[in-house]
Amino acid sequence: MNSYHCVQNNNDVYLEAQIQNTCAVPMILEKVILDPSEYYTCSEIKPPETANSHGSYCSPKYLNPKDVRQYLYCLTPKTGEHTLNYYRGVTSIGKLDMFWRTSMGERGRLQTSQLQRMAPGYGDLRLTVEKVPATVKLHQNFQMICKLHNCSERPLDLSLTLDNTLQPSMIFCCTSGLNLGQLLPNNVLDFTLELLPTQAGLQNISGLRVTDTFLRRTYEHDEIAQVFVT
Repeated sequence: MNSYHCVQNNNDVYLEAQIQNTCAVPMILEKVILDPSEYYTCSEIKPPETANSHGSYCSPKYLNPKDVRQYLYCLTPKTGEHTLNYYRGVTSIGKLDMFWRTSMGERGRLQTSQLQRMAPGYGDLRLTVEKVPATVKLHQNFQMICKLHNCSERPLDLSLTLDNTLQPSMIFCCTSGLNLGQLLPNNVLDFTLELLPTQAGLQNISGLRVTDTFLRRTYEHDEIAQVFVT
């Protein structure tokens, strides 16, 4: 394997692996499997097959010397067995198993050691933006949908406060100090915000403050999204 790269998206982990033929002869990759660790389920993301000029389909598994093939996998945490808080300490995501055959009929196999990801840096409460327009009109309201994830092992009683002073070119047009209710461990909560842009150009969205009313702990969420105002 030439290299690999991990990206965290919401709770899923996307793994991109690059496999290069370093032999002096062509080879056929018979099988490339990601064996996930016990904490994840895995699915391979495959591109659609494309036909060549002769109408037949090209096999992406045939590698000439120095050729590189990319593989993409999505790993989803088994949240039914563990809380999201547990996954903050999990860095091992699985092993990549490769089987090949050279043009001379010689077979080979290589299994990597445990592949690692960077541990996420969020705390007990995580906010993600589920939907926001890329482009909006000046002085016209638009909506943004957010999601809160309880990554702790206890219920959170939450309230939402909006601070307009941190984004002078964007105004919140919804209620501040809203009681969001109780969010149970390993659960999510959706809410919608309405905003009014007052200045053209690329604008950041900041100023969301979510408070755990029991511990009186406030989670600050700034620059959570960008919109282009025309």
